[in-house]
Amino acid sequence: MILGLYEAHLPISNKNRSIDFYSKLGLELAWEDEDTAFFWIEKEKSWLGLWEGAEHRLPYHPSIRHIAFRVSYKELKHSMDWLKTIGVEPVPFGRRSSVEPFVRANQGNASVYFNDPDGNSLELMCFVSVPEKFKSITDKLSFEEWENLIKEE
Repeated sequence: MILGLYEAHLPISNKNRSIDFYSKLGLELAWEDEDTAFFWIEKEKSWLGLWEGAEHRLPYHPSIRHIAFRVSYKELKHSMDWLKTIGVEPVPFGRRSSVEPFVRANQGNASVYFNDPDGNSLELMCFVSVPEKFKSITDKLSFEEWENLIKEE
């Protein structure tokens, strides 16, 4: 029945500034009106709605101000350079001090985080194939730690 995600939404304070930012990420503007803009995440499959209004002042919580974009492992590995070229600073996740991408072996994914101009949490994320013996690792591992662990496999 469910084929995938059609849309997600984020609150913003300035539509034009957000259009510039999300365009820098490589998303294509699908349409806009006076206080709303929609960007294709995957053209004709899923899009992101940006809604200008006072809701951008809501305190951050991942259930209302977060979205993760799917990328490949290779792209995520080089995401720091890409973010730098478009003028975006990565941010640490949770209690981590490092902004570097990391692997969650127990979840089978890897991530790097950054914010949009309104402080909405954005994430680049990929699936990671995890051998069974490593699926109990709950530490967040740097790519270097992860790749060294897999080499020993």
